[in-house]
Amino acid sequence: MDGRRVLGRFWSGWRRGLGVRPVPEDAGFGTEARHQRQPRGSCQRSGPLGDQPFAGLLPKNLSREELVDALRAAVVDRKGPLVTLNKPQGLPVTGKPGELTLFSVLPELSQSLGLREQELQVVRASGNSGLVLLSSCPQTASRLQKYFTHARRAQRPTATYCAVTDGIPAASEGKIQAALKLEHIDGVNLTVPVKAPSRKDILEGVKKTLSHFRVVATGSGCALVQLQPLTVFSSQLQVHMVLQLCPVLGDHMYSARVGTVLGQRFLLPAENNKPQRQVLDEALLRRLHLTPSQAAQLPLHLHLHRLLLPGTRARDTPVELLAPLPPYFSRTLQCLGLRLQ
Repeated sequence: MDGRRVLGRFWSGWRRGLGVRPVPEDAGFGTEARHQRQPRGSCQRSGPLGDQPFAGLLPKNLSREELVDALRAAVVDRKGPLVTLNKPQGLPVTGKPGELTLFSVLPELSQSLGLREQELQVVRASGNSGLVLLSSCPQTASRLQKYFTHARRAQRPTATYCAVTDGIPAASEGKIQAALKLEHIDGVNLTVPVKAPSRKDILEGVKKTLSHFRVVATGSGCALVQLQPLTVFSSQLQVHMVLQLCPVLGDHMYSARVGTVLGQRFLLPAENNKPQRQVLDEALLRRLHLTPSQAAQLPLHLHLHRLLLPGTRARDTPVELLAPLPPYFSRTLQCLGLRLQ
């Protein structure tokens, strides 16, 4: 089958316009929820998935040319030197030499978009689905990166993620603080919490991390949560939700750290728990219309759908970028009866 026909099927329902609008300076956490368009229909109407992959994932085994075509189709906004993508789940930003990643095809993507003099560079990107900000101007990229760095130091969130969690946080909103480190366990680099880190730990790579969270909706033992990281660390948001005993749906890396006995959840030692496929209870599987084997392939439901950028002048209101949720994410919300307000 022609690769472009396959891509066309996967990108239907995904390639929608990206909202770009000025934001009032007093806009609070969750403001973007009012603008998110909800898909029509119900999970029941969608029916079981059968053997079809989850809609909105990047097809596997793409050629280099097909990946460039997919990224070009994912471009949802261009203004001056800035190019914004709504990146699908399954595409790594970086990787080993020879692997197809976002970084590896930036030269071809730049040419495909008609940018001959300056090659695109990454300004802001997440390993998950959602917004990716690129720039063909080094000065603009540098200015925006300084803006993001200054905002983090001032503890002003600029990125908002949507997540569906298996479990409902005890508090409706709050902060999650944890010291984290990267540890090589059984050939895999994993993020591990560190209790009461010493000064030596900090010097050796342990980082104190912070995220804001807000529960938007709950249903069927799950929650739709908005997350705003105020620090940057590998898998920070996934591990933070595990520490709340509410792993992100589709988290096949860290969810095994949450154990259950007689309906009560508790944390298991991170160092002794290898990554494994997330196990969902039968009631949730029925609600999602998934078999256990399908649930083992469930994509991570963590999507970067809002970014704030500075205005042209210092006193201008921030500019808000919004990316739609992936089709599989929207389907899950329908199945669970969850809605963005």
